[in-house]
Amino acid sequence: MKVLQMEFYKLKRRKIWLAPLLMLTAQLLWGLWSFSDMSAKELSQGWANILYNFPMLNAMMTPVIAAVIASRAADIEHKGNTYKLLQTVASPGRLFDAKLLCAAGWLTAAIVLQTVTITVFGMMRGFAGAPPVDEIALYFVSTLAVSLTILLFQLILSMLVPNQMIGMILGLVGAFIGLFSLFFPQSFQKLLIWAYYGVLYTVRMDWDRATRVVDYYFVRYDSTGLLCICLFFIALYAIGRRLFIRKEV
Repeated sequence: MKVLQMEFYKLKRRKIWLAPLLMLTAQLLWGLWSFSDMSAKELSQGWANILYNFPMLNAMMTPVIAAVIASRAADIEHKGNTYKLLQTVASPGRLFDAKLLCAAGWLTAAIVLQTVTITVFGMMRGFAGAPPVDEIALYFVSTLAVSLTILLFQLILSMLVPNQMIGMILGLVGAFIGLFSLFFPQSFQKLLIWAYYGVLYTVRMDWDRATRVVDYYFVRYDSTGLLCICLFFIALYAIGRRLFIRKEV
């Protein structure tokens, strides 16, 4: 707990909250614009519509936000060359866990706020019916699992490699992969952690070419996909923690 408190204290003035806040603001502005003029039919499918579009936004934006958070959490030690000094008061494993928990806390708070914002926005906009609590909960769990896995990957990279530009570049590449993987077969999507925003979709879309009418509908949740991303997280954690412990600082 002392090591974790130290991490939060170090990041207190680094404005690590700014990146998630900018992402949420951009998504809210997009929602206000995209859902500003809706027909009665569109309002009847409003919940499915918004839960279809937000995973796509997350695929484009969250890998970059995760890269920023990971870099801010790790680069202060690289700049001061203080990893070796810190390891005199805490084991490398505890230091790794503390940084992960600290960074994960900020990202989790952003996802909680995003989910609440989606729910409140849909109610204020007049989407038909009560909020689909089960579907929103599945969206939250899926978004959290994928985002934390991507954050863990970025944090490992940021802690092992002093040059933080490498992590930022991979964050941008991950955003590119996350977006375009939505067009890949699901069997291929499951090989890439950034593609799991698409794997864990709870909504599908049908577009009628003749009438140009779009229909959104909820589908059965891919629990196997959730298990896969959790296994990715466990594997990354075990490998990354071990690499950091054995790293010469």
